[in-house]
Amino acid sequence: MAQDNIRRKILIIMALMIMAITIKTSCANQSNYKLTIFPAEADPVVIGNRIANRFLEQPHSQYGSPLRINEPRTQITYPDVCTWLGGFWFAKATNNTDLKNRLENRFQPLFTDESYLQPKANHVDNNVFGALPLELYLQTKNPKYLNMGMMYANTQWSLPAEKIKPEQKVWADQGYSWQTRIWLDDMFMITAIQAQAYRVTKDEKYINRAAREMILYLDSIQLDNGLFYHAPSAPFCWGRANGWMAVGMAELLRALPEKNAYRSLIMTAYLKMMNTLRKDQDTNGMWRQLVDDKESWEESSCSAMFTYAMIVGVKKGWLDKKKFGLVARKAWLALIQNIDENGDVKNVCEGTMLGDNRQHYINRLALTGDLHGQAPVLWCAYALIAEL
Repeated sequence: MAQDNIRRKILIIMALMIMAITIKTSCANQSNYKLTIFPAEADPVVIGNRIANRFLEQPHSQYGSPLRINEPRTQITYPDVCTWLGGFWFAKATNNTDLKNRLENRFQPLFTDESYLQPKANHVDNNVFGALPLELYLQTKNPKYLNMGMMYANTQWSLPAEKIKPEQKVWADQGYSWQTRIWLDDMFMITAIQAQAYRVTKDEKYINRAAREMILYLDSIQLDNGLFYHAPSAPFCWGRANGWMAVGMAELLRALPEKNAYRSLIMTAYLKMMNTLRKDQDTNGMWRQLVDDKESWEESSCSAMFTYAMIVGVKKGWLDKKKFGLVARKAWLALIQNIDENGDVKNVCEGTMLGDNRQHYINRLALTGDLHGQAPVLWCAYALIAEL
């Protein structure tokens, strides 16, 4: 009888222990789905400050590359714009006035001593610069930022006076940006500036421009599985190009009114892409240089861009919180393993033009500290803490 009582007590204790573990795991998982609990070393506020401060302690880059540090600077290039923009988003989300002021102070010489670094509004990669002064206007209401930014938004659709290529006029005549190339990279460069113009003016012509342009690109290079070729002439699912589209769609959907005629088409394309990316994620949380090629190397910039697009989708309710919350969390924890003691992101693909063979993409250098990787990691830190 005594032995039966002992057994009963042991069984009860074991049952209670199992129940406690189950409850603890369940609560942890529930928090993980919400992307709210991280180990100290992966705290988005800590990581965001490290990346933003690293950006501020370095001079303007030459297309984001640490390999081009000794080249003369002729303009602010888009990797700087993307990192700078992420810094402003992050500063606002964390109420970090000191960071915001330092980022703004870095911009002031562009009106005076560094005015020659203002990009010419003649290329899709240059016009995205306007998203930066428009963000400054949103945060400060200073009209000098509005005027500068709107010039870049408007000239992306207005044919320049100088000689242009025949195909550029064809695009313009059809109502698209004359800067259209059907390069996947464009889908952040165009949507970012036009979405910002919509946010500051509330004029739907700007967001409709971006949405209609997005549909053109979706129709041209999205595959049945939701991924994208780099361009029609480059039939390879290059990671960062797909990343530009992922964040471009996320940013556009964030700005598009719910009743916009283009919204459902873009949302369908976004969801199709996200579902395939969830399946293509590596076991350790990263994605690869060629997304659908398991023999290609793990690459940080595309991994961060996909993570950002998923965080936004989870927090906005577009994606299943359980499935994609865990994917995004796993990716974030993998990404922070690729940040060195200086605050530089490792394994970032160097700048890459179109390639006509697989080896072109496989052989690209993996750099440390390239702003193509710094920027989207900073975006992720912002998205994890912001009320989107």
